[in-house]
Amino acid sequence: MARAVALCLLVLVWASNVEAEHLKYLDPKQPLGARIADLLKRMTLEEKVGQMTQIERNVATPQILKDYFIGLQGEIPANQAKGVPYVAGSRKVAACAKHFVGDGGTHEGIDENNTLIDSRGLFSIHMPAYYNSIIKGVSTVMVSYSSWNGKKMHDNRELITGFLKNTLKFRGFVISDWQGIDRITSPPGANYTFSVEASVNAGIDMVMVPNDYISFISILTDLVKKNFVPMSRIDDAVKRILRVKFAMGLFENPYGDLGLVDQLGMKKAPRILVAGIHADDIGLQCGGWTIEWQGQPGNITSGTTILEAIKSAVDSGTEVIYSQFPSVSFVEENDFSYSIVVVGEPPYAELAGDNLNLTIPEPGPSIISNVCGSSKCAVIIISGRPLVVAPYLPAIDALVAAWLPGSEGGGVADVLFGDHGFTGKLPRTWFKSVDQLPMNVGDAHYDPLFPFGFGLTTNATKA
Repeated sequence: MARAVALCLLVLVWASNVEAEHLKYLDPKQPLGARIADLLKRMTLEEKVGQMTQIERNVATPQILKDYFIGLQGEIPANQAKGVPYVAGSRKVAACAKHFVGDGGTHEGIDENNTLIDSRGLFSIHMPAYYNSIIKGVSTVMVSYSSWNGKKMHDNRELITGFLKNTLKFRGFVISDWQGIDRITSPPGANYTFSVEASVNAGIDMVMVPNDYISFISILTDLVKKNFVPMSRIDDAVKRILRVKFAMGLFENPYGDLGLVDQLGMKKAPRILVAGIHADDIGLQCGGWTIEWQGQPGNITSGTTILEAIKSAVDSGTEVIYSQFPSVSFVEENDFSYSIVVVGEPPYAELAGDNLNLTIPEPGPSIISNVCGSSKCAVIIISGRPLVVAPYLPAIDALVAAWLPGSEGGGVADVLFGDHGFTGKLPRTWFKSVDQLPMNVGDAHYDPLFPFGFGLTTNATKA
């Protein structure tokens, strides 16, 4: 198998050298638009529909990826050591397919804003799951988009088209979630043909099928042939998908760059404390839908923890002391210049994360009390939704809602140490108490702790 793949890649390299003047899409020196147009005109309807299809890895085989021209493959194996070569291997197999338009992508990079990110940048934008995103006890906030957008989108068609208007400014493509289009009808799947037609015509570029790809491909192909879905809509969707793949360099190099970029400019302070288990845990930073459905704590994928990023950001003369659960006496005796407390939720997805209290789990509150009562402190909250923080505000000096920052903690250190200014605004209301829920902007008794759209704007500062 390895020899066959290697031979295939050699043939591709030879073909690109010999035919670059005829096959513009294989020539990286050509303008992006020219490459997309050249490849698009060479593709059959079947190849285009295949590009609009995402399937689950459990039903994928190298032959299926090749025969159906699958555009994206969801979820890599849970074992990261096996996962990286698995993705690379599936991309090699895709390289053997006509035009090299298949891709063994990964679902592991989904973050709380429903984007799928490869190491080279934005890959796709997922539909929000719920419009009423803050409901007492319900954990699905992390897969919603925004209270404002959601409040305006009351039925499925409005949800789809409204979301597209807000997200097409990005340079990615729009993808449905797991069996998402099935739920256009009630009950789900009652009229799958209608679901396919409505979703694609509304502007969804790729459908996370995820298992019965044969039915989806067959139905969409038939809808195009019968003019229920115009060919122009298919071409529009495939252009978006190809644009991302070309921009990411997948046609030249199917591998992502797993190396870590150098961190930030150095910041001076004699000694600082970093506290909390969330400070040095990739799995907790990433949350659910990472490697495993529910995610899990620990070193589950490559990346940079917030603690590692902080150590890289400060001056070489600054001593960074890390303690998961420091005592009051420890904080008082060490004369820290300031402290950074990183606390939050464990990983979860969907129903498994339902919580009627929405409080920060212990030992988070105790860590905040021990540290912030004896030291200047910034508290970073790692969560997929707003949590109860009002009781802690009098004791802390700064609060950062980092949501689920993913595998690169440097993004948190970037703004924490002033290499980049804070610019983000709350996409949903932050409540004072769970007794207020559900609560959204515009409600008659709207009395939030932090209102929708709240957030400080700061400028980058020099080291």
